[in-house]
Amino acid sequence: MSDVKKLFVKTYGCQMNVYDSERMAEAMGADGYVETDTPDDADMILLNTCHIREKAAEKVYSELGRYRKLKADKPDLKIGVAGCVAQAEGEEIMRRQPLVDLVVGPQSYHRLPEMAAKAGHGVKQIDTEFPEEDKFDHLPRGPKARRAPAAFLTVQEGCDKFCAFCVVPYTRGAEVSRPAERLMAEARDLVERGVVEVTLLGQNVNAYMGPEGWTLAKLIREMAKIDGLERIRFTTSHPNDMDDDLIAAHGEVEKLMPYLHLPVQSGSDKVLKAMNRKHTAEHYLRLLERIREARPDIAMSGDFIVGFPGEDETDFEDTLALCREVKYAQAYSFKYSARPGTPAADRAHVDESVKADRLARLQEMLNQHQYEFQASMVGKTLPVLLEKPGREAGQMVGKSPYLQAVHVDADPADVGKIVQAKIVKSQKNSLSGVVV
Repeated sequence: MSDVKKLFVKTYGCQMNVYDSERMAEAMGADGYVETDTPDDADMILLNTCHIREKAAEKVYSELGRYRKLKADKPDLKIGVAGCVAQAEGEEIMRRQPLVDLVVGPQSYHRLPEMAAKAGHGVKQIDTEFPEEDKFDHLPRGPKARRAPAAFLTVQEGCDKFCAFCVVPYTRGAEVSRPAERLMAEARDLVERGVVEVTLLGQNVNAYMGPEGWTLAKLIREMAKIDGLERIRFTTSHPNDMDDDLIAAHGEVEKLMPYLHLPVQSGSDKVLKAMNRKHTAEHYLRLLERIREARPDIAMSGDFIVGFPGEDETDFEDTLALCREVKYAQAYSFKYSARPGTPAADRAHVDESVKADRLARLQEMLNQHQYEFQASMVGKTLPVLLEKPGREAGQMVGKSPYLQAVHVDADPADVGKIVQAKIVKSQKNSLSGVVV
């Protein structure tokens, strides 16, 4: 089939970008494109970018530079940049890399097929607006392909919190929640296509409030009634939006997995105020007490920024103290890096060597707590959702309720099944088990 057009998508960053990439590929599929896993034979290359980390834009420009020869050898090749770097950099991308044919922001990618059709041979397309229409309503659909057992589902986008370090309100816009009716339909569609576990996504997912008045807790409770949907997760949450009903749902909804990613960012009230987080360390700890009362076996995950402008050693010690109390099952930690246009970018920065030292000390503690949590699984029998073949013959990789990778010997035909596995060995990032 020589008329088949091939699309290569490279995704950077968060789970929401993974979801967005799937939807963009689906939209282009309706326009005759099939995905390829290499840029070398692609008719269109699309980079779906993330702006949350330092030098994110430079990584994109570096990647684009690698495609110069491909473009020279194949003048019909179309190259597009999507996502948050596209939103933040706009026309600057085309100025710095003239080989780019189109730039589309994360709220406009429903227009991608139309833009791609017009772009190429010197014709440029750019759309970084925040359109009034809902992109999800306008996305063309490709054929209903079989899906992996676990899938993402975006329920909310944007953020109104304006943390001093974060670009999300500027690249993704204000908080917008998708209608619950459409989300329920999409969840049922995913189940029909083989999905067993759904992770509900949002930049501030627990702020979800559908036009029907549904909260995230209500949405979870209703999705739990869908036959064939066995597991529900959600990420990422803000402590200030963990309401009573959502806390209660962790104890009352069996399908809601006992794993919660709830970023605190710092254990210092002074730093939290400077970050504009609008919660204190004490508020966060008391919130965790209530969540653990509702679901005693819940595994906590978090995010930390060290070396935020103004952080001193006492502030950092407060962060270590909070970590000792919480004992995270898993946590992500980073040195502060300025994002242009954010309030913290113009403040006096902590010395890089100090930031590196603090990050090393924090990660040593977080790694120890993760090791202890992993080791506590040995001897337990856990339900494991089998997702894909492992590296060794006859091995499958699955996922525990606590979001751990679990290796077991199982039949590849059992993908999508939940099996009971007795855990016999623990590594830092995975477990080994025996199906019982």
